[in-house]
Parts: sequence; C-alpha cells; structure tokens
Amino acid sequence: MNGSQRINIKAGSRVAIVLKADQRSGKLTEGVVKDILTNSAVHPHGIKVRLEDGKVGRVKLLK
Repeated sequence: MNGSQRINIKAGSRVAIVLKADQRSGKLTEGVVKDILTNSAVHPHGIKVRLEDGKVGRVKLLK
C-alpha cells in the first residue's frame, strides 16, 4: 500500500519514508508515525510525516 492517501496513515502506524536528503537515492527509513504534517487528503509524492525519533519525510510504504 502506498503512502499518498492521508486516510491510510494514523499516528502509531509503522511506515517507510524517504527523507529530504535521500530523495535522489530513494533510500527508505523505517519508523513509527508521531505526527501527520500534510493537510491535504492526497499528495502525489506521499504524505509528509514526523516519526517518533524526529525524522521528517514522505511516506512511501505502509508496513
């Protein structure tokens, strides 16, 4: 399942995100969602979230 729809993502969800610094390489970082930062219902590049460890990126995969 991809992370482009906000309805699929909840605080506490385990996800894989792409950090801003890793956008070119596409390297994924796994973690648990603390906050959802994107207000719109859908975003073509993925919903932006903050993980519990403070990292911010766009959701690519839901675990």
